[in-house]
Amino acid sequence: MTTFEQALDMADGLPLEQQELLIDILKRRTTASHRQELARTLQEALAEFRSGILKSQTASEAIAELQAYLDTPENE
Repeated sequence: MTTFEQALDMADGLPLEQQELLIDILKRRTTASHRQELARTLQEALAEFRSGILKSQTASEAIAELQAYLDTPENE
C-alpha cells in the first residue's frame, strides 16, 4: 500500500505536464465520488421520507426544531 507521502513523492517525480494531468484526473474522480455519495444520501433520505420516518416541514418549523436542539444542555 502506498502512503500519502509516497504518493506525493511519486507525483513530484513526474514531469509538470503529467502532474497537471494527474491533478485533472484526481479532480474528476473526486467530483464523481462526491456525486455518488450525494446520490446515495438522497436515495436514503427519499426512502426514509416515503416510509414516514422523515416528515415534511416548513422552513420555520425546521429552524425552530434546530434551535430547540441547539438549546438542549447536552449540545451546549
